[in-house]
Amino acid sequence: MERYAWKATVREGMLEEYCRRHAQIWPEMTQVLNEAGIHNYTIWTVGNELFGYYECDRGADFAARVQAQSAVVDRWNQFMKDVMVMEMDPQTGAQPKLTQVFFHP
Repeated sequence: MERYAWKATVREGMLEEYCRRHAQIWPEMTQVLNEAGIHNYTIWTVGNELFGYYECDRGADFAARVQAQSAVVDRWNQFMKDVMVMEMDPQTGAQPKLTQVFFHP
């Protein structure tokens, strides 16, 4: 199991809408996450900054490939464009992975 973390920014005045959309996440989106082996997916916010974390049963590279090939993920990203800014890695099509500097099991 690999851990994966990402960051992004919520557009000014859009945090409430960002939270509302995630409270109503599409069932087909959660299905893609499951297919990608993604579990314990959590997103935190401080001000307009977002920090996301998930665990990948089949590795982060596999999870990134499944998401990059998914029309559902493409639709979700389009749906979220007006409420957030997220840089995408051009090689993986996913959020750039943060570098881990500390872990306490």
